[in-house]
Amino acid sequence: MPKDTFNNLSAEKKRIIFDAAVQEFSTRRFSEASINQIIKTAGISRGSFYQYFNDKEDIYLYMIMEIGKEKLEVLSHTEALNPDADFFENFLHMTRVALTWAKTKPDYNQVGLLMELDDSEFIAKLRALSTEGLAIIKGMVERDKQRGLIRQEINSDLVVEMMYTLNINLLKDIYRNGSEEEMLKKMADMYDIIKGGIARV
Repeated sequence: MPKDTFNNLSAEKKRIIFDAAVQEFSTRRFSEASINQIIKTAGISRGSFYQYFNDKEDIYLYMIMEIGKEKLEVLSHTEALNPDADFFENFLHMTRVALTWAKTKPDYNQVGLLMELDDSEFIAKLRALSTEGLAIIKGMVERDKQRGLIRQEINSDLVVEMMYTLNINLLKDIYRNGSEEEMLKKMADMYDIIKGGIARV
């Protein structure tokens, strides 16, 4: 996380450095990104950078947390838009909201997609710590258990893991060559399969 010297900077200076980080990490995966380029874009010296952050991991973590705060603020209000909808309807709606938000923040979206395509050790650890967004999904599952829409014996954490993995794989398809509407249609179809099951009983 940033050092006190960074926290003491003006909001404008912080934004310049944040934007420089976004610019670099939205065009290159973490493992390929360059501190030198961030320094150049931000117009600061290398010495100043190390007064503000310990290393590349430090500034990346700061950037991701700032983006995450904004995204969570958007997503935290989505479920209330349709209080009677079930988990799957709300999850699909939340995905639509996230995609709409991503269109207004294309650089943020690229950072997230490149993060999911990065297999470096640091990014793997960082993904494992992404608990706030997953807590929202788990809360939706638990709510439907209380409403009798999901069986009580279902492992909520496993549901969250399945839905997260499914979402990421579909988002990767969009990144490579797919379309948003095609992804949402495929997602809705997959949710129907999950809800109904595939085995004859």
